[in-house]
Amino acid sequence: MSRAAPLDAAFAALADPTRRQILARLARGDATVLELAAPFDISVPAISRHLKVLEGAGLIARGRDAQRRPCSLRVEGLAEISAWVEHTRNAWERRLDRLEAHLLQLQAREARPTTRTRSPRHGKPKS
Repeated sequence: MSRAAPLDAAFAALADPTRRQILARLARGDATVLELAAPFDISVPAISRHLKVLEGAGLIARGRDAQRRPCSLRVEGLAEISAWVEHTRNAWERRLDRLEAHLLQLQAREARPTTRTRSPRHGKPKS
């Protein structure tokens, strides 16, 4: 599996608003499938399919606690996304900083007074 595959799976999982809402709920604490399904107007099997995608992407874990099967947020999966976003943000900030420095240099050049010298033959200013 390529190194990008887990990140691709995570972003694909996050593309769905229902899955993002499930993750937001799990950020508050563990919950069962029924608890996660409660606010949605979709079936429990549909929620289970969403959970399977989230689990496959490494964003949640499903456990067993006696008769309860709680789902929990996997911080590690979110940390990988966060690291990628941070790396990309830093790269763009460096590019924008270089662009800003370049533009400031151009502005400084344009702001300098230009000195014109006279042409020795014609007595006219040279451009």
